[in-house]
Amino acid sequence: MKQFVRPSRRVIPVLLIIALLAVAVPSLARPTGPSARDRQIALAVSLLMERQHLSQRQLDDEISERGLEALLKALDPWKIYLYQSDVDEFLAQKDNLDDMVKRGDIGFAHTVFERFLQRVQEGSVMALKQIDAPHDFTVDESMIRDRDKAKYAKSTEELIERWRQRVKYDLLTEVTDEVKLPEAQDKLRKRYRSIERRWDQTDNDELLEMYLSAITSGFDPHSTYMSATTLDNFKIAFELKLDGIGASLKNTDGYTEVVEVISGGAADSDGRLKKGDQIVGVGQGETGELIDIVDMKLNDVVKQIRGQKGTVVRLEVQPIANPKQRVTYNITRDEIKLTNQEARKAVIEWGTKPNGQPFRVGVIALPSFYMDMDGARGGDPNFKSTTRDVRRLLEELNREEVDAVVVDLRFNGGGSLTEAVNMTGLFIDKGPVVQVKGPTGRTQPYVDPEAGMVWSGPLVVLTNKFSASASEIFAGAIQDYGRGIVIGDEATHGKGTVQQLYDLGDAIFRIANKPNLGALKLTIQQFYRPDGDSTQVRGVVSDVKIPSLTEHFEVGEEDLDFALAFDRVGALSHEQYGMVDANVVSDLRDRSTSRVKQSKDFDKEARRIAKFEEQKDRETVTLNKQQFVAEREELDADKETEETFEKLNDSDRPVFDTESYYNKEALDITIDYLNLLKNNRVAIAR
Repeated sequence: MKQFVRPSRRVIPVLLIIALLAVAVPSLARPTGPSARDRQIALAVSLLMERQHLSQRQLDDEISERGLEALLKALDPWKIYLYQSDVDEFLAQKDNLDDMVKRGDIGFAHTVFERFLQRVQEGSVMALKQIDAPHDFTVDESMIRDRDKAKYAKSTEELIERWRQRVKYDLLTEVTDEVKLPEAQDKLRKRYRSIERRWDQTDNDELLEMYLSAITSGFDPHSTYMSATTLDNFKIAFELKLDGIGASLKNTDGYTEVVEVISGGAADSDGRLKKGDQIVGVGQGETGELIDIVDMKLNDVVKQIRGQKGTVVRLEVQPIANPKQRVTYNITRDEIKLTNQEARKAVIEWGTKPNGQPFRVGVIALPSFYMDMDGARGGDPNFKSTTRDVRRLLEELNREEVDAVVVDLRFNGGGSLTEAVNMTGLFIDKGPVVQVKGPTGRTQPYVDPEAGMVWSGPLVVLTNKFSASASEIFAGAIQDYGRGIVIGDEATHGKGTVQQLYDLGDAIFRIANKPNLGALKLTIQQFYRPDGDSTQVRGVVSDVKIPSLTEHFEVGEEDLDFALAFDRVGALSHEQYGMVDANVVSDLRDRSTSRVKQSKDFDKEARRIAKFEEQKDRETVTLNKQQFVAEREELDADKETEETFEKLNDSDRPVFDTESYYNKEALDITIDYLNLLKNNRVAIAR
């Protein structure tokens, strides 16, 4: 069992990568009803939650109510399908879900889902009728945009009105993007039909995952059940390797679209598949029949495309360069190494030394704290490891005689606890990196396993609100040791809990060839900085804040339902390196504030932030075209959020973009820090 310190899927979105698994024909039928296997999994999950969860609380009526609320929110977040009468009927069982799950009975999930599918079919009919209905975009009306403020419809008439507004909003969004009305209508027809078909393709495993995760999330937001498919993708994200064609995909209105062709992968070597292409058919081998995958759910598409190294998959493609054309590509699957998700470095010349030469700043961009779990367990001396990769990069930076190192942890959602501890050890000589506390209340320190430092010079850690978990362990330790400065958003994400992965096949069967029953990712500990503060909810507060829109996204731990509370334990004895003090921090803040005030770019950013906050707090959105266009010209809060996540998943992004005004300010702060350190350029224990 492996320990992780990784945020929930609500915080950091992971691209679905085509990976190694046996090719399977997708199931296009609805769930067939609870099976004996489902019962075994539910029993195992309920027992593990009660025995191993950090809170040591029981699966009780309160958890039951929370689970029902989470299930309904997962199915119908905008409250546009279910009626209030449906919800009232389900609520009659709100105190019984705990007892059902303890018996391994998940029949309630199937009852709810069957009703939901019925309402989706009805809603699809309502939506399609509204697409063809006339809409007056000059009328001054608005639609609720706050999901929490929306209410379930009490009548068919009320739900039809809800769909009228929803369709009008979707049409307005399209025509505002300069899409002609007939084209927008056709696009929405495909979208709503595709939504109905995808829900109709939900299988037993997916429903079980949704239901059990709704129950476990009542304990805390990071405890979830992973189906077999989800578990395989989770491992890929940690191990950074897979067999497949090397492409990431998304579903766009029923079509499977290529988000990215991974550099060095089979598709990249083949050269024909491009970003933006739509895959409409898949066949196995050189002559296998092409199966139409339009409107097929993405997980089933992935199962069709992925497979063993050396085998051939045939893709029927509508190229982005000519969407009316259909071509077929035969691609031989191969091992893909996700090098774009590894630690990378760059050396940047910035500022001026007293001798007139530029400072040399080494930047290490780290997307996650990855680790090849199977390789480590199997004794592979060259298993993929964050610490090993960062050590190599630091040794190169030492040879390149850089003046400072910046570790960029923006958007780093965490990963392996072991790697967080070991990597911190590359920057300190010895001592505790983090301490953890489990259900018994006893604290246990995790210490730097190896004496000495690979980099002893000035250190800057760059974070934002998406930096979570293992990132916060590293940043917090560097801050507590006085080893370097932390700059970025006001604080990091605030996830201060440790999860352990329980393979349910191992838990249930004591045989060699046990089935893949998925896994339970369970919160078992809370971690604390060397000085005793938890990072839970509060995060790691930056020494110097750089204004950014990311700070204002509601993605922090405090924004998640049922997050555990902040806590504190006793401080541990450790060295102080004296690379930071209050005077240095104060001076850095003053210099940065002065530059930011004079910057036109940051002035524009401040206006964007103000407009974002204004739009974010609105409970409604206008359906008047003139007002809608005016608001979007100022700022589109939803689009800003979407574009931020797109940038996050863009593996072609440079290690560190020196054209970015934000990054320029980060470099200026680094140079100020070097100048203020004067002769104290090497970390020495005090």
